[in-house]
Amino acid sequence: MGLIKFALKYRVTFYVMAILIMLAGGGAAIVMPKDVLPEVNIPVVTVLWTYTGLPAPSMQNQVTAYSELALSNNVVGIRDMESTTLQGITITKIYFQPGIDISLALTQVTAATNAIRGILPPGIQPPVILRFSASSVPVIQIAATSEVESQASVYNYVRFRLRSTLQTTPGSTMPPPYGGVPEQVMIDLDPHALQAYGLTPMQVLDQVNAETLTLPSGLAKFGQTQFVMRMNTLPDQVAKLNTIPIKVVNGSPILLRDIGWARVGGPPQQNMVHVNGHLGLLLPVLKNGGTSTTSIVDTVKSMLPGIIAAAPKDIHIVSLFDQSVFVTEAIKDVAEEGLIAAVLTGLMILLFLGSWRPTLVVLVSIPLAVLTSLAVLGAMGESMNVMTLGGLALAVGILVDDATVAIENTYRVLEGGTPFREAVVEGAATIAKPTLISTLSICSAFVSVLFLTGAPKYIFTPQALAVVFAMLASYVLSRTLVPILIDVLVGPEQKRREEQEKGGEDRKKPGFFARFHKGFEQRFARFQRGYIGLLHAVLARRLVTSLVAGVVLVIAGCLFPFLGRDYFPAISSGQITLHVRARPGARIEETAKLFQGVEDLIRQQAGPGNVPTIVDNIGLPSITYNLAFNDGTFVGYNDGQILATLKPGLSSALLTKKLRVVLHQRYPDSVFYFQPADMITQILDFGVPSQVDVQVHGRHQADDLKIALAIEKRLRNLRGLVDVHLQQITNSPEFFTEVDRQRAAELGLTEQDIANQVKREALCGSTCGSETHHAQHLHHQLKLHRFPAWTL
Repeated sequence: MGLIKFALKYRVTFYVMAILIMLAGGGAAIVMPKDVLPEVNIPVVTVLWTYTGLPAPSMQNQVTAYSELALSNNVVGIRDMESTTLQGITITKIYFQPGIDISLALTQVTAATNAIRGILPPGIQPPVILRFSASSVPVIQIAATSEVESQASVYNYVRFRLRSTLQTTPGSTMPPPYGGVPEQVMIDLDPHALQAYGLTPMQVLDQVNAETLTLPSGLAKFGQTQFVMRMNTLPDQVAKLNTIPIKVVNGSPILLRDIGWARVGGPPQQNMVHVNGHLGLLLPVLKNGGTSTTSIVDTVKSMLPGIIAAAPKDIHIVSLFDQSVFVTEAIKDVAEEGLIAAVLTGLMILLFLGSWRPTLVVLVSIPLAVLTSLAVLGAMGESMNVMTLGGLALAVGILVDDATVAIENTYRVLEGGTPFREAVVEGAATIAKPTLISTLSICSAFVSVLFLTGAPKYIFTPQALAVVFAMLASYVLSRTLVPILIDVLVGPEQKRREEQEKGGEDRKKPGFFARFHKGFEQRFARFQRGYIGLLHAVLARRLVTSLVAGVVLVIAGCLFPFLGRDYFPAISSGQITLHVRARPGARIEETAKLFQGVEDLIRQQAGPGNVPTIVDNIGLPSITYNLAFNDGTFVGYNDGQILATLKPGLSSALLTKKLRVVLHQRYPDSVFYFQPADMITQILDFGVPSQVDVQVHGRHQADDLKIALAIEKRLRNLRGLVDVHLQQITNSPEFFTEVDRQRAAELGLTEQDIANQVKREALCGSTCGSETHHAQHLHHQLKLHRFPAWTL
């Protein structure tokens, strides 16, 4: 009661408090990050090893096994560890226990991986170590195509110009682009010329390395001047490479142009991107941590006009798959639902109270409580998302109780003959204790969410906090600002009524709403009397009532097994993501033909004009750094993904259902499975390729494979499961070369000599065994390549 009297006495203080709440809450609503879900901040670290060209079994035995052993022995707090091994690539995801210090974990992982490099294959590069976040999903993608420029030129521009410009976007992460070929200086060797001059690719490589050096400069002083000494150790033009002497025969030098040719080009393309059927590149922009999705996309879009204007006229740049539209629409829908709930609540109060004055009191207290919750959430670093806004919309109906009960209790006290000012104080004070108990009881139910673990903790905790903060603010406002507003708004009306009663004045003829309210009160009174009669009837027939309640429970129990259960409702984002895997060993050119057929089939099933944009990404990226950001579904050059945007109104679920049947009928030897296209499902899946993941562990790989295939066959027959497939490629064709060591020794050769000639120089150039560093300037890298006649 003392707080209420203080508020009525110093009401200006609480007017100022209300203004501060409006400013703080409104400011928080403007500056808070806007996203679809709260940040899922689970500690996960990704370790990426690269040793180009090493077969997957050797990579598993010589790199993956030692890496996992070192991590498990030297890093504390590991909950789980998963590794994916490809040809020359190992990707290890380390899941830590909740509450682990991620900075300490990164330090320990770095120390553990660096400590074992001495026992790994020689020349292996240091691993790429990144912190993984489920919230880091592509929010927008930039596509670049050209009908004139080469794929190497477009790649060079996108990676070193466009990406460097967009890299300044706060809160974004941009891996190198997909598609195209890295621009390199290539040396094509003629095998017949090599044989004629008695040369091997290794000798050519050694001589080129000896003639192209990177050496520090020195200083020389002549007289009174100091000179920087430079030498032509590194040719500054590609044409000069062709004049390098490789061997001297009978006093005549054999130049590089006699046995091959140096040119500006790129390695064989192993990653293709098609944008609406045209070759191009795709640059994904990922959200980093708790940064606002809308702010990232808005920043990128604001920079695009200047980038497009400065780009070469033959390179076309467009933005695709803008997720900020989905985020904005989701937030807008939830906010509209909350506003509708508030309006309906106000109308209901107006209907029952019959006066706009007490209704206005309630409608003022609700937004102030909501703005208080937003201000506190903003101060805690939370974002504005569908969960927090959903919590506030849920709280609107509860927030009505505090102010409504205070008003109703004030009217009850007034009807007992208490003076108005005393009635205001007593009406708010007498319900303070039961209202506090009710508020705390409701808050305690939401506080239990704080004890969740894993992803649900990060998803539902902000929603619970939004409700709790709004409830507590509503209770304080109902003890302070609400009595003041009752005194200000209802007081004059009550005073005028009392004066009319004392003076015996005739009241004005009631208006339409007053007559409507009176009629409503009469009908509600009849309903109340009927309800009382129903209660008497129910109490008189307890057995029948119990039987009816039991039948309802039994029916509900029988229907419950048929009710679907899921972690989150299905999302229709107007997009589909289809993963396609061609037959094992298929060349990327053949895989591209398959993808073109699948894209045509998608357009056919969707209908003319219903698929405005379709983009595919085929093969493995040329920069293995990209693999640290995907979900591990790309395991070979016959793998790829199709992203399609559907016309509004077209159901992605129905199209997916039709495609599952048609694709398997049309291409029975290929693997198809759909992946989530919306941000919500991608975040909730936490970077895994499917919702159900069955793993088979054992000591014998052949037996493990048989068990996995048997499980796959049985899972295909389970109701509700779709796209069941084996993730690994187990039957990829291999070409095995067996060397007769005795015959080789008679010819003065070793296994290393033959392996270097066959595999290192003839098959994968001069970069086998190490990461290929693609240079921005053409003269920074040399690579040996074979003539097209040697293509396998």
